[in-house]
Amino acid sequence: MVECSDESIYTGLTNNLDRRLKEHNFGRNDNSYTSKRRPVKLIWHQEFMQFAQAEYFEKKIKRWSCAKKLALANDEYDMLPLLAECRNESHAKNKDLDKN
Repeated sequence: MVECSDESIYTGLTNNLDRRLKEHNFGRNDNSYTSKRRPVKLIWHQEFMQFAQAEYFEKKIKRWSCAKKLALANDEYDMLPLLAECRNESHAKNKDLDKN
């Protein structure tokens, strides 16, 4: 995961981390998400033995909130379950909270 200059988080996968960071920061593709959000800085990475595992985890993280991604990057593992809870008004846990 990299943090962009606009404080958004980009999640991706690669087989060469150094090369990929350079590509993000030097603009390999003008249409990419990070091209207008440079510079980017690496905030977290994980190595996997199999591509399928890396791809599965990347897709999972991409759905996370920015706060949850930052908790992972900051080694705040105890925050991950809390940040995973749904906080929408329509969520079943929140029903009848206003009634007394």
